Amino acid sequence: MSRNGGGAAPGGAPSGGAARGPAAPVVVIGPMGAGKSSVGKRVAKALGVPFTDTDRVIVREHGPIPGIFSDRGEPAFRALEADAVRTALGTGGVIAVGGGAVTHAATREALSGARIVLLTVSPEAVAERIAGSDRPLLANGGIDAWQTIMDERAATYAELAHVVVDTSRRPMSRVVDEVVTWLRSDSSASGDSSASSASGDSGASRRDDTSTTTEGAP
Repeated sequence: MSRNGGGAAPGGAPSGGAARGPAAPVVVIGPMGAGKSSVGKRVAKALGVPFTDTDRVIVREHGPIPGIFSDRGEPAFRALEADAVRTALGTGGVIAVGGGAVTHAATREALSGARIVLLTVSPEAVAERIAGSDRPLLANGGIDAWQTIMDERAATYAELAHVVVDTSRRPMSRVVDEVVTWLRSDSSASGDSSASSASGDSGASRRDDTSTTTEGAP
C-alpha cells in the first residue's frame, strides 16, 4: 500500500508475524482517549463482524480496572489483558485493546498476523475526553501524565501499526469510513504490509480528531 501523508507509521507488521489475510482480525490500538472502543465498535458493525473490547472483558471477569491495579499491580493486569487479547483474537472480528496493551511482550506476540489500526489524538482533544478520569496511570498527573505515557509508547505503536488515523476533532463517521475503506482495500492487497494512512486526504495523516468516548484501561 502506498503511504499517504505525513502521519503514516514507519513500521509494518510485527516482526516475524504471520502474513495478513482478508479474514485476519482487526486490532485497534492507540493512546487512552483516542476513541478505540467507539471507532472499533462502529467499524465492526459496518463490516458485519464481531466486536470485542478487551477492557470490558477484563472488568466483566475480574472487576474494575483501577481495583486490579491497586490490589494486584500493573504486571498482573497486563497478564490478564494478554489473556483477554488472545481470546479475542480467536473470536476474530474487530478488537479494541487498552492503551498499554502493546507494552506487554506476550500481547505484542499475539498480535502477529492481525491487521492493526493505530488511532492517534492531540493532547488538546484528549484533555477534554479524560477530564475526571479515574484511570490509574492518570490519577495524579492528568494530561501531563497522558503525554508522558504517550511518549513512552509512541515507538511501539508506530512499529505495530499498519495504518494510522487521527481522531482529534473529526466526525466519528468520517474516521470510521476511512478505517473501513482501508480494511476493504487491505483485504484485496493483503500481501503488502507497509503502514499507511487510511485515506489520501490530509485529515487522515494529521493530528486532528473526533469526539469519542474514552476507554477504561491506561
